[in-house]
Amino acid sequence: MKPAPSHNVKISNPNYSQVMTPDISIVDKDTSRAKFTSFGESTKADWDNIMVQIETTQARVADRLIEQLEYLRHDYGGFPVNRLEHCLQTATRAERDGRDEEYVLCALVHDIGDNLSPYNHAAVAAAIVEPAVSKANHWLVAHHGIFQGYFFWQHIGLDPNTRDNFRDSEYFDYTAEFCAKYDQVAFDPDYKSAPLEHFEPIIRKFFAPRDRTGETIN
Repeated sequence: MKPAPSHNVKISNPNYSQVMTPDISIVDKDTSRAKFTSFGESTKADWDNIMVQIETTQARVADRLIEQLEYLRHDYGGFPVNRLEHCLQTATRAERDGRDEEYVLCALVHDIGDNLSPYNHAAVAAAIVEPAVSKANHWLVAHHGIFQGYFFWQHIGLDPNTRDNFRDSEYFDYTAEFCAKYDQVAFDPDYKSAPLEHFEPIIRKFFAPRDRTGETIN
């Protein structure tokens, strides 16, 4: 896993990253809430507390991602398999081909945004994985929709070679391979995919609270 990309606020106080096993019970207790009505009124004490509690929120992310993947189970969208099965099949194919856990994670969640933003689903997934994965895998997730178009966009009035606009990227071949070997072939109703439960440890590993000293938040 890589440090989060540089955005707005740098975490420099080591106390902010010490809550590696957050107490979820403290979230939303009135006694733990700040009293300001605008950021301009906030104090360092307010933010010391908030930055500890953000790790408690982070501790819930894996559960929320699993929940969101489950929403795909009953959504076929006209495809031969439901959207969850497509994600599971993509991840299973990658795993069985010897890909590492980070790659398999990206294969699993690459379409998690399908029923949240159907016309911009890749950007949704890319934003989710960005703080947890390498630049190469983030780029892959962010651009897989365009690269996937190589195999079918001619049928919907779009240019299947749109991916050529990214030929200069060092991740072009990497992303093209993902789509060719794992993504575009993952619609087989007879394929025996691993269940979602099989991948839960990977989700929990990459999205667990961790030491973020020196990282940035957006």
